[in-house]
Amino acid sequence: MRHALTALLLAATTSAAALAQEQTSGPILTLEEAVQLSMRNNPTHLTALSQRDRTSAQLRTAYGQWLPQVNSSFGSSFTKGGPLVFDGQQIGSNPDQLGSSYSISAGVSFNGSSLMRPRSARANLNAADAEVRGSEATTRAQVVTFYLDALQAQAQVALQDTLLANQQAQLDLNRAREQVGAGTALDVRNAEVTVGTQRLAVLQARNRAANALMVLFQQMGVPQPEGVRLVTTFPMAEPTLQLEELLAMARGGNPVLNAARARESAASVQVAMARSRWLPTLSLSTGWSGFTNRVTDIDPQIASAAAGRTNSRRSCFTSDSIRSGAGLAPLGGCDGIVFTDADAAALRAANDKYPFSFTKQPFGYRVSVSLPIFDGFSREEGIQAAQAQRNESRYAVRRQELQLTTDVTTAYRNLVTQYEAVALQQQTRDAAQQALALAQERYRVGASTFIEVSTARNNFERAGTDLINAIYDFHKFFAALEQAVGRPLR
Repeated sequence: MRHALTALLLAATTSAAALAQEQTSGPILTLEEAVQLSMRNNPTHLTALSQRDRTSAQLRTAYGQWLPQVNSSFGSSFTKGGPLVFDGQQIGSNPDQLGSSYSISAGVSFNGSSLMRPRSARANLNAADAEVRGSEATTRAQVVTFYLDALQAQAQVALQDTLLANQQAQLDLNRAREQVGAGTALDVRNAEVTVGTQRLAVLQARNRAANALMVLFQQMGVPQPEGVRLVTTFPMAEPTLQLEELLAMARGGNPVLNAARARESAASVQVAMARSRWLPTLSLSTGWSGFTNRVTDIDPQIASAAAGRTNSRRSCFTSDSIRSGAGLAPLGGCDGIVFTDADAAALRAANDKYPFSFTKQPFGYRVSVSLPIFDGFSREEGIQAAQAQRNESRYAVRRQELQLTTDVTTAYRNLVTQYEAVALQQQTRDAAQQALALAQERYRVGASTFIEVSTARNNFERAGTDLINAIYDFHKFFAALEQAVGRPLR
């Protein structure tokens, strides 16, 4: 029985990955696969990526401000005809008219802000890139922590399963002893109570493991498949890194600190951009346009033109008669003043230019330079606000540097201390294992009571649980140190 107990107790302290490998069905999930899935699906990280894309679009827009702004328009109109009234008297009427027009304008404006805007947008893009890297590091650290939580919960399940098997074997032994008269019914009932209590502990441990796995997949942002197995193992090795080396790596490579520095640079550019509002603005613009009109009924205009030509012919003959009576030579040419069918056709052709035979307006351009003189101190306010934002960014960098030193130092000390704690807890667990094996052997030969066995088992359960927690706390401290440094360390 001692050899069987030893095998069960050793199984209790194996990693949760080994427990998962014992399963024969279901997909496997390594830590790196979990990290990659989280990078592609975690909503918080995807939000950081979306903000980076928005900043990239702002950079393109900033450069676009250097290009001319081009606008175009095309319009069509209708004017209802009606009588013409002058000084209370109707002098004629207008026909219905159709009209169309177009315009194309181009203009560009340069000032200090527009010239500085690409630099500002580039600095913001660099800051957004740094924040994306910070989000990647944070997301990875969270996945590692939740992955370890799930493995820890599964290891606790393995321990509780082992204790249940051990207690079931103890119950079988008590029943056998009762049958041969070496044990009592009280021992059997106590063993039954212990088995029932342990079954409840197994049920609760499995529930905690399932919840921990669900939290992991929530962090990954994907649905949890049925029967998934976590197979990544974490080596238990003494830390050999030096604190000063870790601090140097963190100061140079921590993504959160680098993001704060990038924001400080962007804030400094904003100060220069605010000061550029004192510079003049140069504006250039030009445009093209045209129009056309058409009356819906051209016949009245043709009749008016014909009548006008007839009046002109009559006036010409009258003038020549007067000149002849006065002894002057006539001007002549009156016979040529006639309204012909060609003239009517020309009027009809001119009226048929609607909607696309435009009459172009004269081309022109405009250049202007404006210099701001006084705007109610709004520029001064903008400069002070930008300087305040820059100072706050500098304070944020300093705050992050101090926080980083504390985080790295604390994580390093916790890691070193926890490694020693694991060794001590291993010794305690080994002693508790030996005590339980001895108590069960003594009980088997009738040299001790069931209470002694129960006490030894409780001590072993507590020591085994503490050992599992100590091991995974070590790995979590290692993950915290990696997050503080900003890079994997193993």
